[in-house]
Amino acid sequence: MEWLTDEIWLKLGLSTLLGLVIGLERELKRKPLGLKTSAVIAVISCLLTIVSIESAYRPLIPGLTRIQMDPLRLAAQIVSGIGFIGAGVILKRGNDHISGLTTAAMIWGAAGIGIAVGAGFYREAVTVVFLLLVVVELIPFLLWKTGPMRGLKKEYHVKILVRSSSDLDQIMQNLKKEKIEIRQSRVKDLENGELYSLDLRIKASSKVSFTELYAKISAMPGVASVEMAD
Repeated sequence: MEWLTDEIWLKLGLSTLLGLVIGLERELKRKPLGLKTSAVIAVISCLLTIVSIESAYRPLIPGLTRIQMDPLRLAAQIVSGIGFIGAGVILKRGNDHISGLTTAAMIWGAAGIGIAVGAGFYREAVTVVFLLLVVVELIPFLLWKTGPMRGLKKEYHVKILVRSSSDLDQIMQNLKKEKIEIRQSRVKDLENGELYSLDLRIKASSKVSFTELYAKISAMPGVASVEMAD
């Protein structure tokens, strides 16, 4: 096609690359938004922006009368339409814990990057991807290590197999002695009648690593085994 110039290839290629960068960051954190999804969102957003702009200034069929329209009318619908995909990755766990908001925002961001590249704002798009990585990766790391978030607690889901019913109370007390906050608890008898399942949602200091916390709980008297997830 006449309009499929080197600049169009550059736009499509750059939007794909930047989409892959955003997807890689989510992929490394094992989040729902991965490499393929992010790249597809970015490059299709870029394509729709290109089509929207090109359609406004030249007829798609030679000899056809050109109809004047807003060059970004089609691209504007991407911003609202992408919300349906973003809503799909937001999960509610319990009454006060919602996850997936950052991933949903990154989906919206991938679409925005595609629109920016499609409209010809190359430097701005590259700069925004860099700033996104700084905001999502570097700043939280610095805040957890040296900033005001250092003293905050992290939430974990723990399943403990307890040897006897008499150990249940003692384990709960030992957790409190370790300054571990118990948010939710559930006890269940297992089928063999010899072990008890203690299902907990806890909060512990961010200074204590995942493995250290696991070792502390495993070493408590009466604990047969521990399964833990953050």
